[in-house]
Amino acid sequence: MSSNKKYWKSVEELNENSSVVETLQQKEFAEQIPVEDFLGDKENLADSKTSRRDFLKYVGFSTAAASLAACEGPVVKSIPYVVQPDRIVPGVANYYASTIADGFDFASVLVKTREGRPIKIENNDLSKFKGGVNARVHASVLSLYDTKRVKRPMIEGRNVSWEEFDREVTSALENASGEVVLLTQTFASPSTSKLIQEFSSKYGNVRHVVYDTVSEDAALNAFQSKYGRRALANYDFAKVKTVVGVGADFLADWQGGGYDAAYAKTRIPENGKMSRHIQFESNMSLTGANADKRVPVKPSQQKAVMSALRGYIAGGSSTSDLPSNVDDAVVKAASQLRKAGSGAVVVCGIPDLEAQTWALEINEALGSRVMDTANARVIRQGNASEVA
Repeated sequence: MSSNKKYWKSVEELNENSSVVETLQQKEFAEQIPVEDFLGDKENLADSKTSRRDFLKYVGFSTAAASLAACEGPVVKSIPYVVQPDRIVPGVANYYASTIADGFDFASVLVKTREGRPIKIENNDLSKFKGGVNARVHASVLSLYDTKRVKRPMIEGRNVSWEEFDREVTSALENASGEVVLLTQTFASPSTSKLIQEFSSKYGNVRHVVYDTVSEDAALNAFQSKYGRRALANYDFAKVKTVVGVGADFLADWQGGGYDAAYAKTRIPENGKMSRHIQFESNMSLTGANADKRVPVKPSQQKAVMSALRGYIAGGSSTSDLPSNVDDAVVKAASQLRKAGSGAVVVCGIPDLEAQTWALEINEALGSRVMDTANARVIRQGNASEVA
């Protein structure tokens, strides 16, 4: 191969007599951009003309300059404590044990704070009430920073001062000729109960109505009818051998939640044994996803499932119009419940008084030690009939 090959980058370079090539050989950059002259002439700046190439250079430079200026962070001034509290060190989190009882959730919690501001809510593992912290409890910290929160009293949609609010309420109570209804959510505070009693005794014509956003009215009425107390049955899933759920998402927030930690204890195989879980439900739930056997049923069939279970275990009619596959699953579930004996339990999430009563009867017939009626839960007290 010849070593005297010569390569050309353009046609002009091939032509050695080209004036363009001669100019570039002597000076790579033919001319400089007169930036200072161009920007310094304020009188002729508006009438001046520039090439497209120069314009793009100006725009590129200004964009780069603006980007560099934007990279500079804002000045944040830190004001030190005049007298710093002993327990607060900037940048180091503090934890406080507390409880949450907002009318829907009840749990023992641990609140993580930074410089006095709550930033995270966790489960308090040192409390004897294990579990109870669900996704809604974790997210409740966001309500403290909600800009739409009601910050002051309101009357007919307008903000008023506390003094005006007290005057309006006192005047309305003193001049009220009919019944006064006090509407509240479920609460667990003895102090609040005492205040309501004093309020009722002072004005006489006061009726206290409890309303829950998600009502457990059917379960409350069933428990009250059977045991004489308006409450919800408690369940210790750490003692369970076989659990059958019918429309009850008890690993989530069913009847206030808090059952997941105890349930998890029996799902760890020890000596080849663990609890058995059968779930009848319509929509896929967290509980159904963790079940050993999940049986999809229509919402209209859930009560029939409860009726059939009652017939097989507590006596009564066991005939049903359920599909053959569902009926077979009910028969097998009843067999598993009888085999587990006192370690069996049936939980029901159907908003129906009769179905909730059947659940209590089934657990009584099984002699279930999982269901606890002596230490019932009072975290729901809403009465739908009084609201209507």
